[in-house]
Amino acid sequence: MTKKISVIGVFTCILYFISVGLFLITKEEAALTIWELMTFLSAPVELLVLLELSNLVNATAIYKNAMLVFMACACALTSVAHIVNITVTRRLISEGINVPEYFRIGFWPSVEMAIDYLAWGFFVGLAFLCIGFATNSKDKQKLIIKVTVLVCGMLCLSGFFGAIFINENLWYVAPMGYGLGSMIICIQMMRLKLAD
Repeated sequence: MTKKISVIGVFTCILYFISVGLFLITKEEAALTIWELMTFLSAPVELLVLLELSNLVNATAIYKNAMLVFMACACALTSVAHIVNITVTRRLISEGINVPEYFRIGFWPSVEMAIDYLAWGFFVGLAFLCIGFATNSKDKQKLIIKVTVLVCGMLCLSGFFGAIFINENLWYVAPMGYGLGSMIICIQMMRLKLAD
């Protein structure tokens, strides 16, 4: 199962970055919808990846359960932010209603962006830290995974707190943790499973 989940994780990360690039290049509404749907779908995939990782590193129940709670929060919050944007905010805009920027994704400060930052920065960051702290092994590959997961968690939290309290542009540290970092973790998981 580890290999399948890892491949799904890598594939999802690649599709996510392609959807981001597609929107940045075209600036089309359809590309934005694809990006938002990929974000919406990425959260449960991230949950599955971290759940499988918690099994690989033999995480204790307290860390595993805490990770599940934090990822459940992340899944719920990012779903709310993006589904509301797709089904309500953008529909109102297409009907000519002037929706204030503070209710829209892509602007800061914004209610929808704050919810999404909370999901991917704060809760995903805490989920990564739970798995990182749960990894106690002298095995070299597991130690490498531990460091990677802890760095991912710190990047997510740094992006969240940086955007909230210092400068919105500091948010872009977080996607390095949950995006690029998740892809690296999936590859490390495959290597660890092959070594067993």
